[in-house]
Amino acid sequence: MTSVYDFSAQTIDGKTRTLGDYKGKVLLVVNTASQCGFTPQYKGLEGLHRKYADQGFAVLGFPSNQFGQQEPGADTEIAEFCETSFGVTFPMFSKIDVNGAKAHPLYKYLTSEKKGLLGSEAIKWNFTKFLIGKNGAVVQRYAPSTKPENIAADVAREIAA
Repeated sequence: MTSVYDFSAQTIDGKTRTLGDYKGKVLLVVNTASQCGFTPQYKGLEGLHRKYADQGFAVLGFPSNQFGQQEPGADTEIAEFCETSFGVTFPMFSKIDVNGAKAHPLYKYLTSEKKGLLGSEAIKWNFTKFLIGKNGAVVQRYAPSTKPENIAADVAREIAA
């Protein structure tokens, strides 16, 4: 696999979607959770999505229950929570594993392309973010504590590139 566009994933409403559908766009791929201290970042992620969507940008949310069991609900519950609590309009995908033997292939690729702190591939917590350039390559990895608003300049730079 040479880019994120080589992968597909199940959407939160049960359809298979190839990430090739986003070819040529700048993406922010985020593992999310509904019951996490970082859950309010949904607001900032939605703000980024709305601000730059018409310029070729999208946030892609991938719920995961691997960290403190903070995403226990079914996909339908997650979708409803995101919409009613934060007005999320960016694409959300079905709940996945981001670490371990059952990690989604997309996340195996992302973590091998951009290591975390001290060279670790593992996702450490919810709301780890990966910025993807228009060519489908991983540009940057951000810690869960990095607020979406603090990524805006990087997003704008990638859109302009």
